[in-house]
Amino acid sequence: MKIAVLAGDGIGPEVTQEALRVLDALKLPDVALTHADVGATAYRSQGHPLPQETLEAAREADAVLFGAVGDPACDNIERHLRPEQAILGLRSELELFANLRPAQGYAGLEDMSALRPEIASAIDLVIVRELNGDVYFGKKQRDILEDGRREGWDRMSYAEDEVRRIAHVAFRTAKTRNNRVTSVDKANVLETSRLWREVVDEVAAEYPEVRLDHMYVDNAAMQLVKAPGSFDVVLTGNLFGDILSDLASMCVGSIGLLASSSMGARQTDFGTFGLYEPIHGSAPDIAGRGKANPMAMILSLAMMLRHSFGREGEAAAIEAAVAKALADGIHGGDLGGDYGCEAIGSAVVERL
Repeated sequence: MKIAVLAGDGIGPEVTQEALRVLDALKLPDVALTHADVGATAYRSQGHPLPQETLEAAREADAVLFGAVGDPACDNIERHLRPEQAILGLRSELELFANLRPAQGYAGLEDMSALRPEIASAIDLVIVRELNGDVYFGKKQRDILEDGRREGWDRMSYAEDEVRRIAHVAFRTAKTRNNRVTSVDKANVLETSRLWREVVDEVAAEYPEVRLDHMYVDNAAMQLVKAPGSFDVVLTGNLFGDILSDLASMCVGSIGLLASSSMGARQTDFGTFGLYEPIHGSAPDIAGRGKANPMAMILSLAMMLRHSFGREGEAAAIEAAVAKALADGIHGGDLGGDYGCEAIGSAVVERL
């Protein structure tokens, strides 16, 4: 099993190291790891956040384990050289169009959520976010208007085939869960969303057993904090998905608990090729201090074993070990505890 390990910036290397300890504890046969620089680390060493050798390492692997990218020291360099362009480039070059972000409540963490405990405990959803379109990849421009005012604009667009393929992912995911899809858009204002809704309706006809609801994004944000337990699979575009998945993390209690997978159509000898990463980012304010919570990264490893390698038993065992550690009070600073990154990793390994 060939895994490209791209630890990246900030707390990325710290949390990645703990995930690799968990992987090592499984003692799986025939695992080959290839390490490569990405983000600000790669920019400083090679002059680009996504060097060609890093991209090739990802292409040659069966899956990618990705830490985080981002460094405030790079905020003022040219856009195409900023660390964040590495993850956008990987998604584009590897044709990773579907991002799955599960969010669920954990026993014992109800009081950590910004929501009332009885509401937080009901959270069990998956956000299916389209990754290759929308304003993130649309044309961008800065202008000077005739009266001298500065103007910036970004193009939001989706072609129907882009909507269709992500909709199929959402409906197939719903069939493995509770057969409910909520498609989130802004069709009362945006023409892009009107097309989105039309195509989702067309795809829904192929899945008569799955219930489909449409919801405007502002209402979806309200319902995520009012009744998150009413959602099963949330289907949405790149921009809305980015925002709603972070909102869902705070409903759970911490962004340090949310894993994600980014997948496309490519198949390997084991399963579907994918890139797996925590959603918390590089957190430069605590980088190198041993304070990061590696659980989201460890849960991303579980997703990788399940989706890209068909190792359901090992994936479930990791998830159970994380849940047990949390129930036993192994909490990092993000959850009000005082356990450090390495100590949390050790606790999960012990329970595994």
